[in-house]
Amino acid sequence: MEEHKLDIEIKPEVAEGVYSSLAIISHSHTEFVIDFAQVLPAMPKPCVKSRVILSPFHAKRLLAALQDNIEKYEAVNGPIDDNLPGNGQFNTITPLAKA
Repeated sequence: MEEHKLDIEIKPEVAEGVYSSLAIISHSHTEFVIDFAQVLPAMPKPCVKSRVILSPFHAKRLLAALQDNIEKYEAVNGPIDDNLPGNGQFNTITPLAKA
């Protein structure tokens, strides 16, 4: 497979990133929508900070890329224990799809 190199620019305000403790994932037959939100103790309801819309093909590639990166991380740092108290939880909600 031929490797392609991309010259990617990232603006400073995007490079700062956003914290997310909740992902709301929905889909139709043509796209996946992932809303990244913050759930904080002092906030009465979650606030969506970012939305990513992907084709089904790219959603599946994202899943594979995340799995690959988690495996590489754990090979260097050991298993990620998602049951430790105080780690917080990254929650996901999958609403019923609406076309």
